Amino acid sequence: MTHAWKLGCALAVVLVATGCASTPQVSTESSSSAIRAAEAVGADQTPLASLHLQLAKEELNGAQKLAADGKTEEAESLLLRAEADAELAILLSKEQSEQSEATQAMDRIRKIRSDNR
Repeated sequence: MTHAWKLGCALAVVLVATGCASTPQVSTESSSSAIRAAEAVGADQTPLASLHLQLAKEELNGAQKLAADGKTEEAESLLLRAEADAELAILLSKEQSEQSEATQAMDRIRKIRSDNR
């Protein structure tokens, strides 16, 4: 009976140690993907988009630190903010690009009109 009791205690210790060693995981994939997408569209070339891209990166890093400390809820909240800032950086970058294209088109139209006078 003592052998079974020792085996049971050892098993309980292993299970408790395994449970304590595992930290809750948070998924950073959505935030990381949004940050990569913002970088791909050139968000770092537009001042306001660049600001939001930098915020997203800082929030992702902060979330990873919170997750490592076991603060899962706070980490998930910060990850949502990181994703939102990265998506905003994408939109701001695209807006700047479209605005630049529109300005160039208007300049071409003005030139054509002046040439036809």
